Amino acid sequence: MLGGDALVQVETAAEHKLRGAFFTPPEIAEYLARWAIGRNPEASVLDPTCGDGVFLVSASRELSRLGRNGREITRQVQGVDIHEPTLRRAAEVLGDAGYSASLVRSDFFALGPPGELFDAHVAVDAVIGNPPFVRYQHHVGAARRISAEAALRQGVRLSGLASSWAALLVHASAFLKPSGRLAMVVPAELLTVGYAEPVRQWLRRRFSSVKLVVFERLQFDDALENVVLLLAQGTGGCDAFSIYYVEDAKDLLDIQPFDEAAVALAQTGKWTDLFLSVAVRQTYRETVRTSFVSLAEYGSPELGTVTGANSYFAITEATRAQFGLEPGRQVVEISPPGTRHLDGLSFTRADWERVAKSGEPVWLLHPQPDDYSEGLQRYLAVGETLGVPNAYKCRVRPTWYRPPLVPVPDLFFTYMSHRYPRLVANMARVAILNSMHGIRLRSETPAFVRSALTLLTLNSVTMLGAELHGRSYGGGILKMEPSEAARLPVPDLETLHAAWRELGRDKARLDRQLKDGRWTSVVARVDEVLLGQVLSIGPEPRQLLHEAVQVLRSRRLGRATSRSSDV
Repeated sequence: MLGGDALVQVETAAEHKLRGAFFTPPEIAEYLARWAIGRNPEASVLDPTCGDGVFLVSASRELSRLGRNGREITRQVQGVDIHEPTLRRAAEVLGDAGYSASLVRSDFFALGPPGELFDAHVAVDAVIGNPPFVRYQHHVGAARRISAEAALRQGVRLSGLASSWAALLVHASAFLKPSGRLAMVVPAELLTVGYAEPVRQWLRRRFSSVKLVVFERLQFDDALENVVLLLAQGTGGCDAFSIYYVEDAKDLLDIQPFDEAAVALAQTGKWTDLFLSVAVRQTYRETVRTSFVSLAEYGSPELGTVTGANSYFAITEATRAQFGLEPGRQVVEISPPGTRHLDGLSFTRADWERVAKSGEPVWLLHPQPDDYSEGLQRYLAVGETLGVPNAYKCRVRPTWYRPPLVPVPDLFFTYMSHRYPRLVANMARVAILNSMHGIRLRSETPAFVRSALTLLTLNSVTMLGAELHGRSYGGGILKMEPSEAARLPVPDLETLHAAWRELGRDKARLDRQLKDGRWTSVVARVDEVLLGQVLSIGPEPRQLLHEAVQVLRSRRLGRATSRSSDV
């Protein structure tokens, strides 16, 4: 036991959050302790980051219920924490509940797992807890190095973007007996972010059985991060997980042994679809399999032109006239940076002229290599005064003032949005910057496809695919890199043509609705024709698909104030 009468220092809220210490609601701790002990009165239990002792108390109560006395419980229950004041608080909480435990002050990553040379630790039956959630921006230096090394010893190589919980989850499993149980609170990022891919693959290899409990509501008063409960046991690997869906922690006591849904896992990539009900997941997968293709089948998304200094290279009509820069010789037409002006299904010549008159930058500086005209030289002098040649992208290219121009695309792809990505027909035939992606349709693609895709991708299946394949960034923005956009499910050619015969006649009205912000009405109409009339999906499964999009979007937006980046 930890002893002594040292002064307990009061920790500020900022310090508390910085080290990722979000203490667990008792209902969750009791549920995980009960499952991890599994009616075994002799079970040894370890909480590797015990915090204020809520898991230690829950484990002690469960062992007491199974007939163990206080002395036995003290030997069976162990807690580790690096923060001495918190560890002292854990001892007080245990004492107030009538229990004690073996408490160790240490960085858990500094403790070698059983079986390592010179290590005295004994493997345990159960590891339970709530790993600290410290984002990669703060999880740095020696702390990151020692945690990454611990994970690597278990065969898991984590990227520099990994938050602290990932390494601790892996390291903690090394303290388990072969038949032992791991019961942890982990961020929902386990299912959704790229840096957790090594952990997802490790879970499949490491355990013979894995269960996940997914909450509909946030479970922590002092954090806005969604969590899932991870319950894993045994060794040898598994191909499917069991999923329980509950509203909040109060529903945990109502979970019955046969309430779970068995879910086959994707071989690689994110598991965001585990947030979906079985009915939605089956409808989505079957629809994509039979009637949709990836966007790359029509044309691969490409990055727009990277200038290195858009504020200099993207030029207004007034600036172009001031310096006498000639279209086609020193400047080329572009869609202005950003996507706010793309409010409809197409961007026309009239739209370009309108934004040009409003003062938007509609020209890109891109002079011919042998151009030495007086107006250009004056504008280049302005750039040199501003230090533009020293910007990284400008510094590394052969001619600092001549950014590599991406070919004019057939379609714009608005890859960052709070709502959904959209395809916009480039009727103005202008170039783009890297504020959007471009898609050049394959030469054999029928002419109607350019217009049809802009409308027919506004359906619940494609929108759900965007939530599943995309990634959430600060402010709840959904972002799709070119490789992710390429996998976006869109109607195949036959399905697209069948739906376009009906919706093409209604395009002008739907375009007006979209510009007026009535996008839900547009999606409802597209779903009615595409999913209902063409694919014969009934009203109820269509509604479930639509609601699933809203659920995932709400989760993304609900986390917006708590995260700076999710990669």
